[in-house]
Amino acid sequence: MFGGREIEIIEIAPSDDAAGVLPGSDFIDAYSVSIGLSAAPDARTAALRMVSDRPAWIGALMTLRNILVAPFGLVTDTSEARDRVGIFPVLEQSADRIVLGLDDKHLDFRVIVELRKTSVECSVVATTLVATHNLLGRVYLAMILPFHRVIVKAMLARVP
Repeated sequence: MFGGREIEIIEIAPSDDAAGVLPGSDFIDAYSVSIGLSAAPDARTAALRMVSDRPAWIGALMTLRNILVAPFGLVTDTSEARDRVGIFPVLEQSADRIVLGLDDKHLDFRVIVELRKTSVECSVVATTLVATHNLLGRVYLAMILPFHRVIVKAMLARVP
């Protein structure tokens, strides 16, 4: 249950072509929420719903993250990116799929938000890929994974 609403968010197998978005990924996962055909937005709108007006606890975690990683010279500001969804630079976009991501010295990450439609339903799928470059990247990934899973589910719950 999210925000008083009964919303089922499930972990699913990433699509077969997801790994091609970030070759050499050390981590990949995917979560899905069904939203119904009549409510189906385009991929960019779904991604905007995920990151807009994020809960205060997610903002607090991101602030803490930025404070902790700043001494290591890791990216804490993506304001130079011309096209962004929230804090995430847009790397690729179509009506049914948007790829957000960033390359940094410790790791590269991608978030794919895509719509999967059938004749009876539409699901929004968020796939995360991470490729680490060094020990700092591996340690960082290990530290954020427990939070990542909770955050992705909370963000997907904002789409319907």
